[in-house]
Amino acid sequence: MKDVSGRTALLRATIVVVANGGLRALTYRAVAAEAGVSHGLVRHHFGTRDQLIAEAMDFAIDESLKGSNMLNGGLTVEEFADGIESLAERESGIQSFQYELLLEARRRPELRHNAERHYEAYREAIGTQLARLGVEDPELTELIWFALDAIVFKQLVLPGDVSPVVRRIRRIIHEAAPAAS
Repeated sequence: MKDVSGRTALLRATIVVVANGGLRALTYRAVAAEAGVSHGLVRHHFGTRDQLIAEAMDFAIDESLKGSNMLNGGLTVEEFADGIESLAERESGIQSFQYELLLEARRRPELRHNAERHYEAYREAIGTQLARLGVEDPELTELIWFALDAIVFKQLVLPGDVSPVVRRIRRIIHEAAPAAS
């Protein structure tokens, strides 16, 4: 049986290392130092660097979606928008890790499946929440997903007031699903 808490600590350490130094800084030694364990333990749990990256991406997506309440049913339009708006503030390390991996996937095709998993998971979670609110327009769902992704990225790079944009997204959702008001 695998030590789940030990794996979790290593995944969290991987996210910190990549968020702070990019994928080029990701080594077994760097992860081990961040987690306070021997580097052999990292290799033991994950085998390859790419396996570590893949599992850390899955972990980051799951943690991010949980933190934004995106996996909870019955969100109001306000709760939906508030969860996305605060993602970059609450989970900046997790979000930074994911964007670092997305950018690296441009240079390393073997990481492309991780980027696809990222986009698929967020698009699905946002689409599910919008459908629960009564928004059944796939193009509008895609537009909202792109806008929210851009907000999170912008907040990571140049934090600022995005409330006017989030208010507009709320109005768009209300207009598309009057029953969600």
